[in-house]
This record gives sequence, C-alpha cells and structure tokens, in this order.
Amino acid sequence: MITQIRHTKEVEIAEVMEIYAAARVFMQRSGNPGQWGDHYPAEAFIREEIAAGHSFVCLNERDAVVATFCFILGEDPTYQQIFEGGWLNEEPYGTLHRIASRGSEKGVARACFEWCFRQCPNIRVDTHRDNRVMQQVIESMGFSYCGIIYVGDGSPRLAYQKKLFGYDAEAGKITVP
Repeated sequence: MITQIRHTKEVEIAEVMEIYAAARVFMQRSGNPGQWGDHYPAEAFIREEIAAGHSFVCLNERDAVVATFCFILGEDPTYQQIFEGGWLNEEPYGTLHRIASRGSEKGVARACFEWCFRQCPNIRVDTHRDNRVMQQVIESMGFSYCGIIYVGDGSPRLAYQKKLFGYDAEAGKITVP
C-alpha cells in the first residue's frame, strides 16, 4: 500500500533506475517492447527531472521506495498540438508521465493519479498504443480519450484528459454542489 508520495531525492537515483528497469521488463512481457526499449529513461534525464522538482517516489508502509513518476504543472510542449481530436479544455493543467513500479505493491497507478489530482484538478496524460495496461488504468480512472500527440522522437502517443469538477483543493476531495 502506498502511504506517502514525495519528491525524489538525488541519493535515490539508483533505486529509481532499478524501478525503471523492472518496469521495462514488465512492459516488454506485456506486449509493449517499443515504448521504453532497453534504456529509457536515461539516468541523466531522471537527474534533470529530480533537479527540476518533477520526479516523485511512492513509499509503502515500511518507507521503502516502490514506484516513481514524473508530474509537471504547466504547459507540456508535446501537448501543444493534438491530432485526430482535441483537448477537453485549455485551462491550466498538470501532466503525469512515466509511472513505474517494482511490481511489489497493488494500486500504485491509482495512488499516483489521485495524488496528482490533489495537486491540480485538470490532468493530461499520454501512453503508447501498445501499452494496454496503462490504457486500462487511464480509462478506469475516468479519463477521456482526446486524440494523438507526438513526443520528442516523433512517435505517436494516445492522449487523455480528465478534469475534476467541484474539487476542493483545501479539503483534498471532490464536493457535490
């Protein structure tokens, strides 16, 4: 069970890279060998995300790091153009990227999404067409499919968005009018 989510510490880089390695193996076994290949994300890139304050870790009840992800508030350059659809809105949003887990805990993705919604009630996310596991998670969380975006290397991603209405950030919960 995830009990805490916090910024990644520089000293945790080895643990984070182990988690990404485990996630790559899982993705390959799940029919998604191309999204992250054998080496993505690179350690230098994760160090940049840590320095920028975009990298987060999930801890279990024993305070062990069991998962990691990237969360960015503000405009994502890869989301400026969307094809074969459109975003739900153009309001400020947060972007969730690269959820990865050791596979030792259940509900990691859900915990990450819920934490992100406590930071910002308008979230965008994308995933590779072959990442059926993440597509199921995204759809189970109530996201709407919006279209296709292209990431830095030019490859397409399925793009989704969800906005919570009646969200009370101070109370950390959805309110019904």
